[in-house]
Parts: sequence; structure tokens; C-alpha cells
Amino acid sequence: MDGAILAGQPILILPEGTTRVAGKDALRRNIAAARAIADTIRTTLGPKGMDKMLVDSIGDITITNDGVTILEEMEVEHPAAKLMVEIAKTQDEEVGDGTTTVVVIAGELLRKAEELLDQEIHPITITRGYRLAKEYALKILPEIARKVEIDDEEALLKIAMTAMASKGGISRNRKIAEIALEAVKTVAKEEDGKIVIDKEDIKIEKKQGGSIEDTELIKGIVIDKEVAHVAMPKLVKNAKILLLNTELEVKSPETDARIEITAPEQMQAFLEQERKMLKEMAEKIIKSGANVVFCQKGIDDLVLHYLAKAKILAARRVKRSDMEKLAKATGARIVTNIDEISKEDLGAAGVVEAKKVAGEEMIFVRECKNPKSVSIFVRGGSEHIVDEAERAIIDATRAIISTLEEGYIVTGGGAIEMELARRLREYAHQVGGREQLAIEKFAEALEIIPKTLAESAGMDPIDALVELRSAHEQNKMDMGVDVINARTANMYELGVIEPLKIKTQAIKSAAEIAEMILRIDDVITASKVGGKGKEEKSEELEEE
Repeated sequence: MDGAILAGQPILILPEGTTRVAGKDALRRNIAAARAIADTIRTTLGPKGMDKMLVDSIGDITITNDGVTILEEMEVEHPAAKLMVEIAKTQDEEVGDGTTTVVVIAGELLRKAEELLDQEIHPITITRGYRLAKEYALKILPEIARKVEIDDEEALLKIAMTAMASKGGISRNRKIAEIALEAVKTVAKEEDGKIVIDKEDIKIEKKQGGSIEDTELIKGIVIDKEVAHVAMPKLVKNAKILLLNTELEVKSPETDARIEITAPEQMQAFLEQERKMLKEMAEKIIKSGANVVFCQKGIDDLVLHYLAKAKILAARRVKRSDMEKLAKATGARIVTNIDEISKEDLGAAGVVEAKKVAGEEMIFVRECKNPKSVSIFVRGGSEHIVDEAERAIIDATRAIISTLEEGYIVTGGGAIEMELARRLREYAHQVGGREQLAIEKFAEALEIIPKTLAESAGMDPIDALVELRSAHEQNKMDMGVDVINARTANMYELGVIEPLKIKTQAIKSAAEIAEMILRIDDVITASKVGGKGKEEKSEELEEE
């Protein structure tokens, strides 16, 4: 409870039950919470990173070392810790990889800031130094990056394999990397001389069973639906595909209309009329020349019967997102009025096939001529393996997309962080003043990445850092931690490369969140109860 004393009478400012932590206590608590999050996921970094087993309230298990997945499943409560979850989500949405990196760097920036706070350096001075360091790092990153083109398949494959390196069972799997690359290249478009790729155009469908090696790229779409009628064909070659966004049923009147039938003949006539309308719907589809129909809404059983007689394969209640992907893959137009179907509305695919996978029927639309939407069909021995394989493929495809959109790559294995740290130390001497100390701490914080990688490989982290600093002083800017062989090595020669965007986004987000937390000197937590409840307040507002 917060208040002031005036002539012996306390004046209450905040409602009863509100807690307030101010000054250095607030700052240190926030730093401790944010660091706790970073320390939790730090051990998952890199190809030798450990996994976390997360068990939710109903006993469902998730086993992963994917930063953002861990943080989402952890159900974090502390407000400062929630900010760390936010930057991981942003990293995931913007780049798709580097979620652990961004949180670990942010946690280390706060730890180094705490060391400066112990030396009585003001938080504002620290944030000013951090901002200078961030801007300088973002300025020199493109200068030390390498250019990469869409035709440079070997480099793009290495990027995909580096992105997947930490995913145990699928680690550095070349076949999966090739699938990811082919998927991205298929859906890539060029606009105004720039490559544009929508990650939503790559659909990932997963089914447990088989092994990771059975994962395949489908030049088309996989629909998790079954064929709507037992008498319909399960395989259609040279498919002419009709996409419908309208019911193939007799609609019930929208108003409270009542039909009064007084004689059996009228009932018969009514049913006959309904049957006739449904038959006309089916005939319009048959006449269009389509031999495959995907409908977003319902299809009456009688319509299905007529379509089955005409050897047309049909699926009903297909998801809207799948309909849009089908349109992109097959070149079909989604039709909303059955009376206006034309030959131009039909899409094409080499094969449409319904087959059972892991006991459930799925429809595969394959061999589309120039698909602008594709599917990766992921298989694996168990549910957890399939989930981790899906996360690995998402990381690989997003890493390739980020590379092609920016056109630049940097070396992994902590090499780029070591190089940035070296250059930031030089820059700190130019800046001088107290900010110099903050810039030097920023440089030290970046070294947490190679240090963590060395620890995960069983190396002595201090020796590894000394070796790397010495190499970078001699302008060997590609030297990093070879986690697999537990040594320092040239990362570019080993093919450990990453998109520039991962590093720029990680440094930007980590520095901004550290600045934000360092500027907080008061935490006021509202009471759960007390005063008026939220519902009462909202009712009052509505009345006003």
C-alpha cells in the first residue's frame, strides 16, 4: 500500500492490496527474473545443446530445445520474464530461428549491467552505452557479412543444416535440408528486383509413422480430409480441380418461414422439387468438366451420390486456409456461385490421390505445373519425433527465406559474436567516458554465445574464449567453436553459416529489452481483488 502523511493523516493513493517495489530493489528483481529465463534455456544452445522436458497441467509432454517452444510452454508469470518471452516470439515471427540466442544475449546484457550498477554507474548511463553499442554493431554487421544468391544452392543447404543442427534426431540431415530448399525456391517470387517469399505458402503437414527419411516434398497440397463418398474414385489423373465456397445443399429459409402441407401429394412434390434442385447442382459441376471438387462448406449426400456416379472425387468442409493454398498450387479460382462456373475457374494437377496414412485418409494433390504453394509431409517414428522434425523444418525453411530476402550470410559457431566483441572494444576507446564501460560490457555479453557453445561441447570455456580472442586479433574473423569436434575452427570452411537477419534481429531485440528493463525503477502490482472488480467497472462504463 502506498501513501503519504499529511498532518498525521495518511492519504492513500493506491487501492488496498496493491504492492509496490521501488528503486534499486525493483530493478534488481526485474534483472533476476529476466536472467532466470535466460539461464533456463541457455543450455539448449547449439548442436550439443540439451533438451527440456515440459509437462503441462494435464500431463501432456513436450520434449524440445527450441527456445520459443520452451518459453511458450513454461507459462511464465513474472512481468519482466514475460518481456523475455515476447522477444523470443518476435524473433520467431521475424526470422524463425535464433530464439535461444536472443534470450541468452538479453540475459547476459542484464547480468553485465548489474556489475556496472554495483560500481554505482547510473542505469541511464548504461542504457546510453548499450544503445551506442547496438547501433555500432548493426552498422558493421552488413560490412562483415557475405553476399549470397538464390542460385548458390550449396550455401543455402548449409544454412538449412546449420538451422537444424540443434534438433537432435534430425540434426544436419541433408535430405531434409534439400526438401526445405526446394520448397522455398518453388514458392519464391521476384518483385521489383527483390525476392519475395510468403512463409504461409509452405504448408507443413505431419503424421506419425514411418521414419524421418519418409518425409517428402509435395508439389501441391496435402489435405487432411477423406473422400466424401465411398463410391468415388481414390485416384484421379490429369485432375481438373474445382474449388467451391458455397453450400451444395438446399438452404433452410433464414426467416421463420413455415411450409404447410395438407396432402401427401404435396409432400411428395416438395421432396421431388428438393431432389431436382440438388440434381441440378450436381449436373452443373459435371458439365463444367471438373473431375475433382473441394468444397469449403457442406455437400448434400444426394449431390455426392450424383458426383460419385460421374466418377468425380469430392471433399467437403475443407479449411479456408487449405482452399487458398489449393488455389495457389493448382491455379484454380475459388467459385462462390455455382451458376457461374467456367472452364477458366478450374485448376490442374497431375494426380489427386486419397490414401490412408497412419490409419487416417488424406488427399494428396500432386504434380502441379507451377505451384505457388507446396506442402512438406513430415513423418517420424513417434509423436515427439514428428513434432521436433516439424520444428526443424520450420527453422530450416525460415532460415533460407531470411537469407534470400536479405541476401547476406554470416558465420555461426560464435564467430560473428567474437568479431563484433573485438570491434566494439575498439569502438569503446573512441567513445570514452562512462559509456565506454557499458560498451565494453556489451562486447563481453556477446561472448556468452561462443562461451555457451564451448561449455556444451565439454571444452574449457575460458581457454576457448582466449583462443578465439587471439585468432580474431589476427583478423581470422571466421574462427568459432566447432562443437562437434570440441575445438576452435574456421566456421566458414566447416559450412556453419547463418542468415545475417538472425543476428541483426537478435542484437536489436536483446539490446532494446535490456534498455527497457534497466529504465524501470518502480513496479506497481494491482491487487487481484479489492476496490471494484473489473466486471463492475466495465458495467459502469457501458452505462455511461
